[in-house]
Amino acid sequence: MSGAAGIASFLFSMVAFLYITRFNEQVLASIGAGMFCLLISYIASERPNSESARALNALGDRLLAVEQGDLTSPTPKSVRECMPKLATAVDSLFAEVRASIENAHALGMYDPVTSLPNRLHFRAEADKMLAARPAATRAAMLFVDLDRFKNVNDSLGHARGDQLLIMVANRLRVVVTAELGEGTGQRPLLARLAGDEFTIFFPEIEEAADAERVARRIALAISEPFELHGHSVDIGASVGVAIGPDHGTGIESLMRAADIAMYRAKNSGGGRYCLFSDELAAEHQLKVDTEAALSEAVQRGEFVLALQPQLSFATGEVSGAEALLRWNHPREGMRSPGTFIPIAEQTGIIADIGDWVIAEVASMLAEWHAQGIKRRLAFNVSPRQLDRADFFQRMRASFSDAGVPLSLVELEFTESAAMECSETVLTEIAALRRDGASIAIDDFGTGYSNIARLRSMPLDRVKLDPSLIVDIESSEKARVVVQAVIQLVKGVGAEVVAEAVENVAQADILRAMGCETVQGFVFAQPMFEEEYLSWTRNADRGSRSVA
Repeated sequence: MSGAAGIASFLFSMVAFLYITRFNEQVLASIGAGMFCLLISYIASERPNSESARALNALGDRLLAVEQGDLTSPTPKSVRECMPKLATAVDSLFAEVRASIENAHALGMYDPVTSLPNRLHFRAEADKMLAARPAATRAAMLFVDLDRFKNVNDSLGHARGDQLLIMVANRLRVVVTAELGEGTGQRPLLARLAGDEFTIFFPEIEEAADAERVARRIALAISEPFELHGHSVDIGASVGVAIGPDHGTGIESLMRAADIAMYRAKNSGGGRYCLFSDELAAEHQLKVDTEAALSEAVQRGEFVLALQPQLSFATGEVSGAEALLRWNHPREGMRSPGTFIPIAEQTGIIADIGDWVIAEVASMLAEWHAQGIKRRLAFNVSPRQLDRADFFQRMRASFSDAGVPLSLVELEFTESAAMECSETVLTEIAALRRDGASIAIDDFGTGYSNIARLRSMPLDRVKLDPSLIVDIESSEKARVVVQAVIQLVKGVGAEVVAEAVENVAQADILRAMGCETVQGFVFAQPMFEEEYLSWTRNADRGSRSVA
């Protein structure tokens, strides 16, 4: 109709301007044509009252309802009657949207590998289950962490690792199903949290022994070998158990308690379970406090070095010393390494502490060198320090800037670090040794040594772990083992150092077996720098001998 109005207006105006010559009459004709167009346009605007227009308006209202989350209401009846194809298309579109949302929800709430609830789903459901249980009922949280799973990923690949996770999930389902068969009450909730971590929540248990029984079953079930594409895979599981409300009244607190218990089980060798206790809570709080204090201890200058002399069996002279870290805690006083080094290793703070040790050793040796004191000083290198690509470069720079020759420096690596370090690290160690530094393996005899690596590693000294010599004066088996280790070390061309020697009997036996160097309380306790320098001066003047 709008088109017809336009054509009529055009013809009317053309006739008017052809036949009407007076200006006033032309104006009146123009006004008449305009009024005619307005009338026709008004009539066209009234067309929405038709069925099609009302159907479109209804469809528009239906689409706007999506803003309020309405994805289920059908297409309005007027649309289905007037425009059936459009109505069908709209209904199909809404069905696809609903399906996509449901799929996204499932992906967001379930683990795609094992099809178990994920962390988000687990916490939401466990909260509901905990809130719904009777007030006097106990609940149990089990935290399961696989042992040696990383080895499977590294050796067989992540695809095989995912298949192993599916098999583990199936075994956990069997354990949970068995518990349901024994009538433990409301169905437990099994989930995969992340990586190789699983959790099981029992909203109702009779007593803690029931949860421990399940944890024991889980440890046994996962300890059985898995057949994975022709490979027999042996892993294990460390299980932490927490009981509510004894160990926590909410899901978060129960999960934290079970996690702490799990780490105790893993640190005890794995393949076992551990029930949370007040003792574990105290240990964990101490760890948290220690970690927080360690982060500021370096900046506050709270660390000091104690020096323990090393004496030569052959000459009786002080051949060097080992720098031992001490923490002068502002409230607790002097703390030995065993109370904080493991925590520093776990948190990575050990790398910063190691930098401080190197700087302190460099400063100390520079002062000695200026005074004409040329004694070797050994310090420990953490595996965390070796993880830093620029470790050796920065260490060399520290001694070079201080004017300290590397011949006065001895680096001690733990047995495990020495056996597992990369070829790149071995190349750096060999370069240090060529430039004069001494290389030692510390605590030898506590791990699984690679004899081939021991033979090829650039090495000057091997320090026997104290556990090897603690009872050599009373145990024939201990003496046989120590003698064999000494011969092995000598066979690869390295010197033998015995540390933590407590008495003269031990020292005499070690000397007879061929041990070259000794350190321990039998000769000297760790001492700070001034005392050490005084002690060594007296030892030199008196020509002290351990023969």
